[in-house]
Amino acid sequence: MIRRAIPVAGGVLAAMITGAALLFGHAVVWPRTTTPGTYEKYILRVPNERPVGTREVKLSFPGNLRVVSFGDVPGWTITVERDTANRISTATWKGELAVERFVEFPFVAVNPREPGKLVWNASQLYVNGELVNWTGPEGSRTPASVTEIRAAAAESVSQPRTPLLLSAAALGLAVIALTLAMRRRSA
Repeated sequence: MIRRAIPVAGGVLAAMITGAALLFGHAVVWPRTTTPGTYEKYILRVPNERPVGTREVKLSFPGNLRVVSFGDVPGWTITVERDTANRISTATWKGELAVERFVEFPFVAVNPREPGKLVWNASQLYVNGELVNWTGPEGSRTPASVTEIRAAAAESVSQPRTPLLLSAAALGLAVIALTLAMRRRSA
């Protein structure tokens, strides 16, 4: 029985890890929903999906968003570009992101006053010169991240449930492993 449970538990764990990698495998701006007219702390999360390092990440800000500040990210420098109205229009981070790692770039912005969608166009430059533009439509191989701005009166801001589900599954696997180990010791 123990010999059967271990491969099954290993298979479930591998499927969970693969599923999580696919789900979070793109340049994504968090949160995915927010409220109109508020100051919001956003985080651009960028994983390295290639067998070579990443050296540059660029994010173009939606025209109806006012970016006010950036958080420091160790090992990365930032350059901002402004439009003719002196509004921050893009940010480019340069640094080194190793294989199988991710980095988060925080910034604060003032949301538009009206409900709608913010489309975040990003690009990722790898050390071998390959450029991936995260600008496609939802469902494409390289989708742009989208944040929905909704009125908060009747709705609450939702949080992704995947981390909670993965944590619960991991806890379940740990309990199964502990039970099997205890049975083996007492036998």
